Amino acid sequence: MGKTYPEIDPQLAEFVRRQHVFFVATAPLSADGRVNLSPKGLESLVVLDPHTVAYLDLTGSGVETIAHLRENGRVTLMFCAFEGPPKILRLQGRGEVIEPQDALWEALRARFPAHLGARAVIRVRVERIADSCGYAVPLMRFEGDRDQLVRWAERKGPEGLREYRAMHNAESIDGLPGLLGVSPPVREDVGQAPESASSNQEEARGKTRPGVGGGEGGASP
Repeated sequence: MGKTYPEIDPQLAEFVRRQHVFFVATAPLSADGRVNLSPKGLESLVVLDPHTVAYLDLTGSGVETIAHLRENGRVTLMFCAFEGPPKILRLQGRGEVIEPQDALWEALRARFPAHLGARAVIRVRVERIADSCGYAVPLMRFEGDRDQLVRWAERKGPEGLREYRAMHNAESIDGLPGLLGVSPPVREDVGQAPESASSNQEEARGKTRPGVGGGEGGASP
């Protein structure tokens, strides 16, 4: 029932374009590490060429995908048809993280809608393209994109987003490096030496992380 494809042809690219949500799976190398699966949306993915896709990664309460890609690059993207004929499409390959300080950022960022909360672009070199039946995937009607993430980022503003990423996106739940372009804030208390970056990160991990619905740890995308 399923088949593999040599490339992302125009028909597959159109199928990808029509999906309102897709899923990203990654894992660390450690056998004790936690596998991650994240839903993405908000028109955040583009097909760059027959063997390359990219998506805009938005600020959220987790950074698992970014951390796993930095460690080993392995990634699977899955698209499901919730409307029309059943179909599941998986794109398996190697991903890389492009942050705002990187040379490729401006050119890739321009391929996506404007989002104040953008923190990275994930570019995936696709090595295997395969579909399957999707017969057990339910039929659902798309009503619209949620706007909570956009409004949350607007309320935070650029400086608030930088502080949030520094506190919550510097490393994964397994302690792997996450965003590189962040510096955990150093708080100075009267009569005490400034806390180290590592102690601030430990404090951040001990607090409840708000699920903002954006990157990882939220409901989507």
